[in-house]
Amino acid sequence: MKTSEPTGIDLLRDAARTKSTAFTAEERARYRLRGLLPARAGSMQSQLKRVLTNMRRKQHAIEKYIFLSALQDRNERLFYRLVIDNIEEVMPLIYTPTVGQACKEFANIFRTEKGFYVTAGDRGSIRQIFDNWPHQDIRIIVVTDGERILGLGDLGSSGMGIPIGKLSLYCACAGIEPRQCLPVMFDVGTDNQELLADPMYLGTPAPRLRGDAYFSLFDEFMRAAQDAWPGVLIQFEDFAAANAFELLEKYQPRAFCFNDDIQGTAAVVLAGVYASTRISGVDFADLRFVFIGAGSAAVGIGSMLARALVERGVSESEARRRLWFFNSGGLVRGARDDLARFTRPFAHDLPAHSIGEALDAHRPHVLIGATGAPATFTRALIGKMASINARPAVFALSNPTARAECSAEQAYQWSDGRAIFASGSPFAAVTIGGATLHPGQGNNAYIFPGVGLGLIACRAARVPDSVFLVAARELADAVADADLQRGSLYPPLANIREVSLGIAAAVAAHAWDANLTDAPRPADARESIRAMMYEPRY
Repeated sequence: MKTSEPTGIDLLRDAARTKSTAFTAEERARYRLRGLLPARAGSMQSQLKRVLTNMRRKQHAIEKYIFLSALQDRNERLFYRLVIDNIEEVMPLIYTPTVGQACKEFANIFRTEKGFYVTAGDRGSIRQIFDNWPHQDIRIIVVTDGERILGLGDLGSSGMGIPIGKLSLYCACAGIEPRQCLPVMFDVGTDNQELLADPMYLGTPAPRLRGDAYFSLFDEFMRAAQDAWPGVLIQFEDFAAANAFELLEKYQPRAFCFNDDIQGTAAVVLAGVYASTRISGVDFADLRFVFIGAGSAAVGIGSMLARALVERGVSESEARRRLWFFNSGGLVRGARDDLARFTRPFAHDLPAHSIGEALDAHRPHVLIGATGAPATFTRALIGKMASINARPAVFALSNPTARAECSAEQAYQWSDGRAIFASGSPFAAVTIGGATLHPGQGNNAYIFPGVGLGLIACRAARVPDSVFLVAARELADAVADADLQRGSLYPPLANIREVSLGIAAAVAAHAWDANLTDAPRPADARESIRAMMYEPRY
C-alpha cells in the first residue's frame, strides 16, 4: 500500500526529507508548514554557513563530533553537503582520529539509535528481527564485534561508532544513498573489565562469546542478512586478528563480503608504495620491506604486496622473502612455535635478529608499522632507514593519531627531511630545511567507498583479492606529480569523490572482465556509476 509523504511537523522531523528553514513560501503552504518556521526562507548555503560557524565554536573535537552527529539526525542532506564541501576539516571529526574517542565515550554521548544490534539472545531469530529495520533497500552492511577498535582494543558494543562512521564515508565519499547503508554491532559481550564494571555500558554485560557458539551465531547473521537483503555487500570491520582471518577465509568464497582491515588497508598501503617509487626511483619489483606488527592489518598488507610483486614477475617464494615481520615475540621466523596460523606463511629461516640487525641484514626500502603501540619507530630506527636509503619510505599506520608509530615531524627530522612518510591518521604540514611537506594520510576512505560503489553498481557476486589490486593501481594513478612534490603519497581529500568514482569504474570493469557478475555492461560504465551517486542538495 502506498503511504502518503509526511507533511507538517512530521516532514520537519524527517531527516531525509526536511529542508528546515530552506522551505520556500510555496512549499510551506503545500506541506502545511506555515507557522512552524521563522518567516524568512533561507538556502542550503546559508544553512551551511550557520552550521559551520556553530561547529567551529566548539573547542574540542569530541564536541564537534556530537554536534555533527546531531546534525545528521535532524537534516541528512545538510550534514552530507557539509561533509563533502569541507571534507579535509570534517573527515577527522566523523572518523579517525575523533571516532576513537567517540567509541570510548559511546555510552555517555549516546543520543539516538543509528544502527542494528545482534546479540546472543537473538539466536534463532536474527532474520525475524531484521524486519524491524525501517529501510529495506539495504546495499551495504558494515559489521563489527568491537573486539579490536582501531588501536584501542576491546570496546564491546561501544565500537558501534566505527560502522556508523564508515557508512557516513560511503555516503559522502562515494555517493551511496544513506538509507541503503546499515551499521551492525555483533554484540557478543566484552572482555574489557572496565566496561563490564561500568553501569553506563550499553552492551551485553558478559564475557565474550567464543568458539563454536560465536561462529554459529555469526553464520546465522550472514544467512539472515543475505536473505533479508539479497545482493547486500557485507564489510567486516575491526575484528580481532584470529576471527578476522577465519571469517574472511570462510565467507569470501561464498558470500559477497570483504574485510576492510585486511584488504582495504592493504590496498591503500599498496597504492602508497606504488606512489613512493616515483619519488625514490626504486622499481617496485626490487622493493624489500620490514613490518613492525604482524596482526591482521600487517599480514593483509604483506599478502597484498606479495601478490603485487608476483604480478610484476617475482616468484611467490621470493616475494614472501622480501617481507620480514616483527611482532611482540620478535622476528617472525620458522623456529618460533608461538605464531598465529595467518602469520606463519611469512616465517623465514632466519636467525633471531633484533630490529636494527634485521635492517642491516635485509636492507629494506620500506618500513611499515601496524602495531597499535605509539612511538615504536625510534630515532635510531628512522636514522638506520635513512642510512640505507636515499629516500626511505616510512608508513606509520596505527590509529588514532596518538598511537602512531611516529609523527610526521619525527620521521622528517630523524631522516634529515628525506623520509617519504604516510600515516593512518592525519598529521599537519611540517617545514624542514626551508621546504614545507604535507604528509599523506593512508586513509582507507580512499579505497573502500569506491570499491563498494563499483561492486554494487555491477552487482558482483564475490569479492576476490584481485579487486583490491585493481583499486590500489587506480588510486596510485590518481596521485599527481604535484601531490608527490608536496610530500603526499595520496591525492587531496577534496578530490575523493572523483577518486572513488575512478576506483568504482575500474573495479566494475574488472568484475565484468573476470565474470564476477551476470549484470549487463553499460556502454559507459563510469557515467552510469556517476549517475547512481547520491548528491545531497535541496
